[in-house]
Amino acid sequence: MLHPSYTDLINVVNSEVEPGEQPVVQSRYSIVIATAKRARQLIAGEEAMVPENGKKSLSVAIEELYKSKVKIVGDEEPAEQQ
Repeated sequence: MLHPSYTDLINVVNSEVEPGEQPVVQSRYSIVIATAKRARQLIAGEEAMVPENGKKSLSVAIEELYKSKVKIVGDEEPAEQQ
């Protein structure tokens, strides 16, 4: 089993949402797509925001989301990273 869990990731990503607003991530599918996209960016040569230490790109992408190093934005918003 991977750590952090889907639930942990969803809670971290949605932690910045104001009460009454729509959550950024509402399903496991959204988390999977977001981490896969970030992993592809890392494979394409984008610099990782957390120490890699020989980790695979998907593990790095999950860790970046969990530590809030990258932000998930909706399709209508411009792509932005912290």
